[in-house]
Amino acid sequence: MASPNETQASTPERPRERPSIADAPVAVRLEGVVKRYGDDDTGRRVAKYVDTGGTGQVVAVDGIDLEVRDGEFFSMLGPSGSGKTTTLRMIAGFELPTSGRILLHGQDVTGVPPFDRDVNTVFQDYALFPHLSVGDNVGYGLVVRKVPKAERQARVTEALRMVRLVGYESRKPSQLSGGQRQRVALARALVNRPRVLLLDEPLGALDLKLREEMQIELKAIQQQVGITFIYVTHDQEEALTMSDRLAVFNAGRIEQIGAPAEVYERPATRFVAGFVGTSNLLRDEVAASIVGHAGTFTIRPEKIHLAALEEAVGGDELSATGTIRDVVYLGPDTRYIVALDAGSELVVTQQNLATTSTEALAQQGRAVRLVWKRQHLLPVADGV
Repeated sequence: MASPNETQASTPERPRERPSIADAPVAVRLEGVVKRYGDDDTGRRVAKYVDTGGTGQVVAVDGIDLEVRDGEFFSMLGPSGSGKTTTLRMIAGFELPTSGRILLHGQDVTGVPPFDRDVNTVFQDYALFPHLSVGDNVGYGLVVRKVPKAERQARVTEALRMVRLVGYESRKPSQLSGGQRQRVALARALVNRPRVLLLDEPLGALDLKLREEMQIELKAIQQQVGITFIYVTHDQEEALTMSDRLAVFNAGRIEQIGAPAEVYERPATRFVAGFVGTSNLLRDEVAASIVGHAGTFTIRPEKIHLAALEEAVGGDELSATGTIRDVVYLGPDTRYIVALDAGSELVVTQQNLATTSTEALAQQGRAVRLVWKRQHLLPVADGV
């Protein structure tokens, strides 16, 4: 007998065409939002990550201005304690800002309780009721809102269809895999038809392969339903893979907002360069010896070409000499750590198009020239 999954398509519906995000109205606007905690349990928890400055207060979010457009998949990316989850909780209404305003579709909801905001939240721990079936979990919010039974059943079926779980209505959460439980949590949020869906590291409990599969599914579902998704994560690859745009958080502030390619290819600050992917920094005397003037510059490892010492350098290129200190064979790629003669180190990543692991590892100790295009070496600011 076929399993429930075998009786339906193996991939989500084709995403519907949608207008340009840049032309869409603003769904969520934050204006000068600040969140401070006093010297209590919550404050001490946040104080592990944020410098209080000797004031007795913790600044978890420090003057954020942000616009998220209707139908956008927007990610808030940053390390623990950077303010991203606190910002999400203020949008949801679980936390009140110390100052500033939060607007949803033009309406000021700064002091509005969560149940009166047209948003829903999906959490990392799923928060499913273990004693209820999948269908009852998904329809719970509709029961609370006293939606008629016939409509409730239709909407539960529609939500389960979106997440490819039709046929699982009678199962309990304990009978599901981690990925299936996460899809139930997503269906429970979608069934209420919110205009904004907030997702707080929802894939954090899944293993790597399942996380990667769910990233693709979440993006496809978001495009299918056309709801604004605001997604919190500390995983750079996840944010780059799924987002229309992303904001990089650090120490309660936003360091950069942009499309994934823009943030990766043109990081605005040292922090963004180092946090979003792997990057090299050239500073002060080392930068001056290569570029001709001091400052802080960044270049991605894959932009650097590993060459012989005698290789000629083009007019649109820069170079530096050094010695391969370490080699890490990664299968498709090899990572080289090169100690520069100028006194710093650069990481270089090259595809193993015709190189075996033995050939790659044998290069340790070799003197080399590193070559890259001038436009790939970018100046960066200090940031927060």
